[in-house]
Amino acid sequence: MPAPIAKRPLLPTGLRLLNWSLGAWTALVFLFLYLPIAVLVFYSFNTSKLNVVWEGFTFKWYAALVENTPLLSALKNSLIIAAVATVLSVLIGTVGAWLLHRYRYRFARSIQTLVCIPMIMPEIVMGISLLILFTVSQLELGFTTVILSHVTFCFPFVLVAVQARLHGLDPALEEAALDLGATPLKAFLLVIMPCLLPAVISGGLMAFTLSLDEYIITVFTNGLESRTLPQEVFGLARKGLNPMLNAMSAVFIVTTIAFVLFSEYLRRLAAR
Repeated sequence: MPAPIAKRPLLPTGLRLLNWSLGAWTALVFLFLYLPIAVLVFYSFNTSKLNVVWEGFTFKWYAALVENTPLLSALKNSLIIAAVATVLSVLIGTVGAWLLHRYRYRFARSIQTLVCIPMIMPEIVMGISLLILFTVSQLELGFTTVILSHVTFCFPFVLVAVQARLHGLDPALEEAALDLGATPLKAFLLVIMPCLLPAVISGGLMAFTLSLDEYIITVFTNGLESRTLPQEVFGLARKGLNPMLNAMSAVFIVTTIAFVLFSEYLRRLAAR
């Protein structure tokens, strides 16, 4: 006969009340975070230009979004800048983390501090500093200066993420690869890099998100032809409530959810 299933002991009244309170508080926090997003998506289908008045259902703001040439051009610029900045940040951050972990330098702590400064420096200070640097260097403001600026504050996030993974890595892995005849480069690419891949991907996603969303530093370092999406959105928002912004936000939300679901699918597929 199968063994009887043991019943869970009842929690004391105080613990049950505490669990209920924590659950209610968690629900309120999620409601506070996600209710405005739900309202934004709901009003992106409103025929009225006023977000507070519902007049009817429509897709015209999505159609207007597709036909808005300056907005699409700014989106294209943002994607190009974010993609290039992410690739450079991943390369610099990964190699930098490995060098700081693998070798001992005299001023390693000072280098680590200098690398992390862009993560905590106020954006307006950094934007002005980079503008002065580019002006003194006689570098014309445009895509190049924006990309260099974004790499400056993005690659430390990749470096920190990779460093955290390296600290938990078994040093015997590289030694075993070298003993088996691999060169240091092959040992890094074929043994160490696969172990670092989750940290590299997470750092790259962080860099892409930060670059795509950056506004203040971009204002100081870009030119007329490198206007980005945050700048265009801010310009539209200054003119008043624009339902196209609701539609654009809804598109970004759906895209983000799709990427999250796809990444979860890949994670489960790799775990099989």
